[in-house]
Amino acid sequence: MGNELGQTEKNGRLFLPSLAFSYFATGPLGVLVSLLLVDIGLTFNADVSLTSQVNTSYSITAFVFALLMGVLSVRFRRKTLLIIGILLTCSSALSFYFAWDFVVVLVAYSLSGIGWAMISPTVFTLIGERISLAKRANAIGLTVAAGALGYVIGPLLIAWIASLGGWRLCLVGFVMPVLLVSLLMASVGVPSSSRNVQKLPNGRDYLKGFKDVLSNRSAVACIVGDALRSTAFVATLIYVASFFRTHFQKSTEFASFVLLGGASCYAIGSVIAGPFVNRLGRKKLTVVNAVLAGTFTICYYLTPNLWLSMTLVMVASLFFGMLVSSANSLILEQIPEARGTMMSLSTASLNLGSALGTAIGGLALSSFGYGGLGTTLGAMGIAAAFVFLLFAREPLNK
Repeated sequence: MGNELGQTEKNGRLFLPSLAFSYFATGPLGVLVSLLLVDIGLTFNADVSLTSQVNTSYSITAFVFALLMGVLSVRFRRKTLLIIGILLTCSSALSFYFAWDFVVVLVAYSLSGIGWAMISPTVFTLIGERISLAKRANAIGLTVAAGALGYVIGPLLIAWIASLGGWRLCLVGFVMPVLLVSLLMASVGVPSSSRNVQKLPNGRDYLKGFKDVLSNRSAVACIVGDALRSTAFVATLIYVASFFRTHFQKSTEFASFVLLGGASCYAIGSVIAGPFVNRLGRKKLTVVNAVLAGTFTICYYLTPNLWLSMTLVMVASLFFGMLVSSANSLILEQIPEARGTMMSLSTASLNLGSALGTAIGGLALSSFGYGGLGTTLGAMGIAAAFVFLLFAREPLNK
């Protein structure tokens, strides 16, 4: 492993950029759904609370397949899994483009959930295996920031392209080209060799990683905390554009600037979290960020002033960016010998949380309006902090 690590870091100059771009490439389709949720609903005569359930179907599919990835990550090469994940996301975008009714949209977007379930754990597992511990937190931060760039670049481009030809044009004019570049970079930049491929004698051995993770209280706490922080983030990821368009009666272009600002702060937070991870510790930073992210989410939904609400969105996004970097750093080191399974279960929990967040958010929106939505989902972030605080351990304490 040591020789492999050294060789990868010395010669694989495209290794981290290819992983970061793969992570970035999963974002544009989500940006499109978030920003143009109202427009997609109008195409198929569905309101926002119904149309937002495309994210529920996506998340449930990703959750189920992420569990399967716990087995696939043991048997197949990381590069193979990454490339298949990108190809599935390409197929999703193409199917989305040709969708003729809302059911097809649900199925098409769910397909990208399978792609995400393959790409996300593979990217972070590769970082854990091939980047030295001293550089790992920064590599995670940069990768997360690259993913956030989809929400920096995406809103303006998607809003502009949509103004020219509707939401379908955005799929072939932006989403697909990004995915094809990602496919090329992953093919060239990620080494084909991988130590995870094993010839195991029976099916029971494939489940050893699950047993290792699920019998570890701290690892289970991290998975539960991940689900809760993902539930909280739905308030910003899925509903914030609709909130500003509906509650404050603002245009799609205005909402795109809110998404752009929030994504920029998220990217900044994910990068600056790296140095703090090594100084303050993974657990402590995760707990603090979860509390602050959840609290500011509640605040910006309850604030009646437009500009103050926008400012609080930026602050909440900054702490969500720091949270995802610190939480991934915490989770990645819990059980080093079962990283593939741990990151797959983490991805499953994130998607379960996202599905719950969308469902709960839609119910809260219908019953109590956007204030109830923000309060309910923001409280989930605070709950995540308590789970990490009480049950997770700092993995690198001597």
